[in-house]
Amino acid sequence: MRERLIVVRPIKNPKISVIIPTLNEEKYIEKTLLSLRAQTIKLPYEIIVSDGKSKDRTIEIAKKYANKIVICNKRGIAVGRNLGAKYAEGDILVFVDADTILLPNTLEEVYKEVKKKGIALVSCQVAPSSYSPSFYFLYWFYNQFSKNSIRVGKPQVAGMFMATKKSVFNQVGGFNEKMRIIEDYDFSKKVVKLGKVKIIDSTFVLTSPRRIEKWGKTKGAAKYLGIYVAYLLTGKDIGWKIYKPIR
Repeated sequence: MRERLIVVRPIKNPKISVIIPTLNEEKYIEKTLLSLRAQTIKLPYEIIVSDGKSKDRTIEIAKKYANKIVICNKRGIAVGRNLGAKYAEGDILVFVDADTILLPNTLEEVYKEVKKKGIALVSCQVAPSSYSPSFYFLYWFYNQFSKNSIRVGKPQVAGMFMATKKSVFNQVGGFNEKMRIIEDYDFSKKVVKLGKVKIIDSTFVLTSPRRIEKWGKTKGAAKYLGIYVAYLLTGKDIGWKIYKPIR
């Protein structure tokens, strides 16, 4: 795996490393990076864009806002997240999808929780960035599903936004790079053995429902459900051909 690190603007002793895996995300990445640069947290944090050799303006845009950019010829969202973590200097790792927008207080609120002893993974509620009552219902359903999965001891937290300690990340070996999809749920399942998983209500993030917009709401919901059920039954990412990973 050949990789190249570009240090754009180094941060001295960052406490948090925010990692964004990308591949041809020029339509979305700038809003995500702007939301990260507008955080209210007073602690130093770095933004790492981990890119799978984009052919569009993703890297050009990232250079305006990111602190580090890692470019790799091997693709896959698990690969991107793990590679970003490899170059992260913060004790706290925050994983954000390229089409996810944070509220100004998101890093601050998440850091308060994830730094606590006994906490392995933290996320927050998610809302769609495109307005539609049906989108809001689907994301409400996801939020309830995620919270209830934690209550029954089998947490399923989506990788669009999650935070963990670097020590926890290293102990479980990061994300499973053999999985094309569902690697985030797999990661949630592994880290719960090391501590509590929590979803906080003091902030939330906005994420693009582009998949559902492309598929249609009913078909999209059915596909996500099918992919998840297949994972539950087999423990494998056999639904990847349906999902067709972006990154």
